[in-house]
Amino acid sequence: MKRLFISTGEVSGDLQGALLVEALWRQAEARDIELEIVALGGDRMEAAGAKLIGNTTTIGSMGLVESIPYIIPTLQLQRRTKKFLRENLPDAAVMIDYMTPNIVFGNYLRQQSKDLPIQYYIAPQEWVWSFGDGNTTQIVGFADEILAIFPGEASYYQSKGAAVTYVGHPMVDKMAELVDRATARKQLDIPEEQIAIALLPASRAQEMKYLLPNIFAAAQKLQTENDRIHFLIPLALEKYRAEMETAIAQYGLRARLLTEDQQVAIAAADLAITKSGTANIEIALRNVPQVVVYRLNAFTAWIARSVLRFSIPFMSPANLINMETVVPELLQEEATAERIYQEAKALLGEEKRIKILEGYGRMRKALGEPGACDRAANLILDRLV
Repeated sequence: MKRLFISTGEVSGDLQGALLVEALWRQAEARDIELEIVALGGDRMEAAGAKLIGNTTTIGSMGLVESIPYIIPTLQLQRRTKKFLRENLPDAAVMIDYMTPNIVFGNYLRQQSKDLPIQYYIAPQEWVWSFGDGNTTQIVGFADEILAIFPGEASYYQSKGAAVTYVGHPMVDKMAELVDRATARKQLDIPEEQIAIALLPASRAQEMKYLLPNIFAAAQKLQTENDRIHFLIPLALEKYRAEMETAIAQYGLRARLLTEDQQVAIAAADLAITKSGTANIEIALRNVPQVVVYRLNAFTAWIARSVLRFSIPFMSPANLINMETVVPELLQEEATAERIYQEAKALLGEEKRIKILEGYGRMRKALGEPGACDRAANLILDRLV
C-alpha cells in the first residue's frame, strides 16, 4: 500500500483535487498499484475517495485585511497536519495551488525526508503577480517537479530552474463529461425564448461582501429592461444559502438558486456574470460570453498599488492563458453596478458575442489535449512506485 498526501484549499482547489483523485484511482487500478490518498481539501475530494485530514474549503481568502479572520484556523490546521505527517509520513506528496500553506507543508516534508517525491500540480501564479522570487525559490527548492496546466506557468517555473512537465488543463476533460446546452436547459425547464444569465458572485465570504451587491444591482437593471431575462445562481457553499436567498429577495431578481453542479447552470446560460477564478475557463469552454468582476478591501488595494507597486496584466484565467483580453475584466473601482450592466448588455448583442467566441477559440487551442488529469496522475504514480 502506497500512501499519497494531497494538499489544496478553497472551492476551486477542491474541484481540481477531486478530478485528480479520480484519475489517480483509474490509473492506479490499471497499473495494479494499491493506493491510499490522504488529503487537505473538501467534500468533492472526499466523495472522490480521499481521506480528509482537514477541510480547507471555508478558510481561504485573497488580500491582507481579508485573510485576518483565517489566520488562527489556518495555523491550527497546519499544526494538526504537521503532526499527522510526522506520525504518518507519506510515500509521496502533491501540492495543488494554495500557496502559503503548501509552501509550509512542502518545506516541512522536505525536512522530514530528502528523498520524498514532492510534485506541485497547478503551481501558484507567481508567473502573473509575484512580488519577488522568494516564494518561487522555495517552491523550486522543495518540489521535484512542477506539473503545469498553463503554458505561461510552465515557461516561468522552467526559467527559475524547476523540472517542469506541461500536462494541459484539466477543465478540458471536465467539459467532455457534461451536458450540452439543450440538455441543460431541458433539465432546468428553461423555455427557449428565455434569456438565462448565470450569476457566480462568490465562493469566499469576502466575495459575498464586495462582489455580490454590485453584481445583483446590475442584474436588477438588466431585468427591468428585458422581461425575458431570468437568472441562474449556483450555490458555491451551503453556508451562503440564507444570505443569498435574502439578497435575491432584496434585489427582486427573477432568479433560481441552484444546488446542482454549477456546470449545469453554465451550460444552460446565454451569458455569465462571474467573479474571477477557475469558473472563467469552464464558462469559456462552454462558449458562454462572460463579464469577470473582482474587488478587494479598499485598504488592501491601496497597499498593493501605493506601497507594493503591485500591478498585474490580467486577473481572469481566461485572459491569462494567452495574455490577451478575451473577456472583459472589471477590477476594484471599475467593478460598479453600472459598468457590469453596460458590459453584460453589450455581450447580449451579436457583435460582442462573436468577438468573444473568437477569443475562446484561441484560448482553447492553448489548453492542450484532453487527458490532463490522467497524464498528471501517471506522472505522480511514476514517482510513487
